[in-house]
Amino acid sequence: MSGIAATAILKEEVDIVIPTIRNLEFLEMWRAFLEPYHLIIVQDGDPSKLIKVPQGFDYELYNRNDITRILGPKAHCISFKDSACRCFGFLLSKKKYIFTIDDDCFVAKDPSGKEINALEQHLKNLLSPSTPFFFNTLYDPFREGTDFVRGYPFSLREGVPTAASHGLWLNIPDYDAPTQLVKPLERNTRYVDAVMTIPKGTLFPMCGMNLAFNRELIGPAMYFGLMGDGQPIGRYDDMWAGWCTKVISDHLGFGVKTGLPYIWHSKASNPFVNLKKEYKGIYWQEELIPFFQSVSLPKECTTAQKCYIELSKQVKAKLGKVDEYFNKLADSMETWIEAWEELNPSGAPKSDALPNGSAK
Repeated sequence: MSGIAATAILKEEVDIVIPTIRNLEFLEMWRAFLEPYHLIIVQDGDPSKLIKVPQGFDYELYNRNDITRILGPKAHCISFKDSACRCFGFLLSKKKYIFTIDDDCFVAKDPSGKEINALEQHLKNLLSPSTPFFFNTLYDPFREGTDFVRGYPFSLREGVPTAASHGLWLNIPDYDAPTQLVKPLERNTRYVDAVMTIPKGTLFPMCGMNLAFNRELIGPAMYFGLMGDGQPIGRYDDMWAGWCTKVISDHLGFGVKTGLPYIWHSKASNPFVNLKKEYKGIYWQEELIPFFQSVSLPKECTTAQKCYIELSKQVKAKLGKVDEYFNKLADSMETWIEAWEELNPSGAPKSDALPNGSAK
């Protein structure tokens, strides 16, 4: 119990969002770290299937029927049969911080053998400033035992608010299908004790299975797109959200960190299935990356919502010619913001009740 007491920081300000199609026995190994917090479970696939959650956890569970009931005609913007459905939990949350994790992610151990409290490290990352304008060669200067190095401008040492914390994985690395096929036995055993701010103007591949963010700063940009059932692409949901989040964070003057914490990624997905999902994305991203690298948002875009609407217009104007899918995606980006503003009206008290799911 001392572990629980020691780690339940910001208990009332954090929601943990988990997309799943299966029973959540994996939560047992997270109990000491996550039991004090509220969970939002987004059940993908067959809504008639009963998902079992270990006793003692405070959770609400939503399935496809709930998504349709709550969002009505806007429900089409939430992906089906893809972990992108997790963003429905982002939409419903009323907390300041979100930690999202996949159900095949277990507690990792650091090189000394100590179990890693991933949520605690994410919150440390989010609660300390980022330094996106000038790189510190000792990495995150706000971590204990380090600081800004000689030559770092004093005018930039205050840093900027941190919008997102991107964690990493031991064991199964987050590879694309071609790399999986070439290196089927490769495992990540390297524990790098570092957190760093991704520099302004630099994109990165954001993985959604060990991710935390400040919902108040960047939540509306954390839309995981249209993936899975009925869509020509999969496994690019978190990539899309990451590219959008990064360019909007850069514009608004926020930072994004990557590095610690690690989780233990327990199982590799099928590379042949992954290739079918990814192959258009692998091809399209050669045009998507230059698009995001050249995105310019007007100064009138002063909130994540305004930035995202403007970005959706640019997606339609510049990527619609790549494939009709991007016109559909741009429309869904607008629908997402409409849903966000409907469920999160400005000025609404943070204690607003969630729409009823299966509460425990």
